[in-house]
Amino acid sequence: MTTRDRPDASSVFLVSGGAKGITAQCTIMLAERYQCRFVLVGRSSIEEPEPAWAGGGSDEADLKRRAMEDLISRGERPKPKDVQRMVKVVLSRREIEGTLRGIEQAGGQAEYLSADVTDGPDLQAKVKAVSQSLGPITGIIHGAGTLADKLIEKKSEQDFERVYSPKVKGLENLLDCAPASQLETLILFSSVAAFHGNVGQSDYAIANEILNKTAYLVKRSQPSCHVVSMNWGPWDAGMVTPELKKVFAQRGVEVIPIEVGTRMFVDELTAEDQAPQIVIGSPLAAVAREPGSELRTFRVRRRLTLEANPFLQDHVFGGHAVLPTVCAIAWIANACEQLYPGYRFFSSEDYKVLKGIVFDETLASEHILDLKETAKTDEGEIVFEATVWSRTETGKTRYHYSARVKLLRRLPAAPTYTPLDGTSAAEGGGQTIPGASLYHDGTLFHGPCFRGVERVLELTPKKLTMRCILPKIDPRLQGQFPVQTFNPYVADAQFQSMVIWAWQTHQAGSLPLRAQKGEQFQGIPFDQAFYVSMEVQSSTENRLVADIIAHDAQGQVYTRISGAEVTISERLNPLFRQNRLL
Repeated sequence: MTTRDRPDASSVFLVSGGAKGITAQCTIMLAERYQCRFVLVGRSSIEEPEPAWAGGGSDEADLKRRAMEDLISRGERPKPKDVQRMVKVVLSRREIEGTLRGIEQAGGQAEYLSADVTDGPDLQAKVKAVSQSLGPITGIIHGAGTLADKLIEKKSEQDFERVYSPKVKGLENLLDCAPASQLETLILFSSVAAFHGNVGQSDYAIANEILNKTAYLVKRSQPSCHVVSMNWGPWDAGMVTPELKKVFAQRGVEVIPIEVGTRMFVDELTAEDQAPQIVIGSPLAAVAREPGSELRTFRVRRRLTLEANPFLQDHVFGGHAVLPTVCAIAWIANACEQLYPGYRFFSSEDYKVLKGIVFDETLASEHILDLKETAKTDEGEIVFEATVWSRTETGKTRYHYSARVKLLRRLPAAPTYTPLDGTSAAEGGGQTIPGASLYHDGTLFHGPCFRGVERVLELTPKKLTMRCILPKIDPRLQGQFPVQTFNPYVADAQFQSMVIWAWQTHQAGSLPLRAQKGEQFQGIPFDQAFYVSMEVQSSTENRLVADIIAHDAQGQVYTRISGAEVTISERLNPLFRQNRLL
């Protein structure tokens, strides 16, 4: 198959759900850009003329009034559901006709097919007929979908099928009409619910995740086809009502403006080196629910592999990848948050590195996280005892990490960091060092995913201050440790401050052992500058204990760690230099 650089006037797109809603807006934008041709598929019919009673009705309220008058004139009682059904038919027809006009005015050409994407034979017959006039299908845009939000224990099989079939069976039927081998473009409208999850949308998340995985499969088998599954967040239109927008605002969920989303859609359609899956929108954070008074225990099993976690290639010493201590914290924090949607990770206390996880011949086939609830309060606080462990080949238990973790329904306001010496929180003094040199002279062994130190601004026997910024890491590199409330990749810079101080003071490497307490008041995003101030509490030639605060230029605290401890040893120096996999 010969693939053009981009769509053009000869491109023919088969579009499900494309005559109404957001998909229609995207289709019109695509027509404006490339003057393509479209086969729009929807369940609504436009064959029958608009009823006489609707003539001149300008909006939904006016149409409802006219529908009630029509029912009364025919001697019928105007029931709300009957009125709504009559008005819906008229509004649907008008929206479809508006989409067809919009495409034509943009210089494109469109045909509308009244068909159900879950009815394969009917769909194939109708697409085959229209293809004779418009030409063979060169692209598919699958935007059809519906919702039936309920908690999973309240969902019926019919609810599940109503949501699942248009997405999954619909895509199968579309590909039967136009096999992937003949396509230049395959665009799937998925959802952030598939990537992040969302309360009440188990069926919707499953269906959309199947679209995501299908995108990868098609791209593998048809590398010349431009394939992307777009995991959209909520749009400022369509199924997002004004009431729902208020709920999203309360949950901190941003909606996508139509003009922004449609432009992103068209831009992604021709992006170079496009990944088969992209996520557009913030996580659908859940509203906290009462957790109940019962104290429970949980066990989470995970198989860790080097292949599943590409970022580990940037955390290698002694020739072997080692799980960063911040990733162990992230695993525990994320697991606790998933148990109680709406609650957020706030702190870990008495965190200990008992035996780090090394990706060598000693790596266990399975690692286990045990969580034991120890307290729940009416003030919105849940406390867990957490332990990560595995078994050796001989069956012996090997403990890796332990901590006491606290979730809060509402995080406290961020405090302000006031340095002990009275200088500005972001001020430097004394020795300064470019961050880039530290990653190449043996001080730090970290690769690009963890190179957050931009410059050391101050280094004294009692303090280290540095400016940090970490570029965004592709989600594919994050593997089994995706950024959620806690960002382990950015947070690693806090522990690097101790490594830098130990090297500059003792010319020796260091590794983390424990931390008395760590608190997160607000997350530190990628691509944003911040400062790390480390204050030495005690030190010897082989041990350093310090407090570490991450803050902005005005001193507002992101996270702070009290009583962080590292072991210092010159025997680590050659291991730090072996920062490539054997």
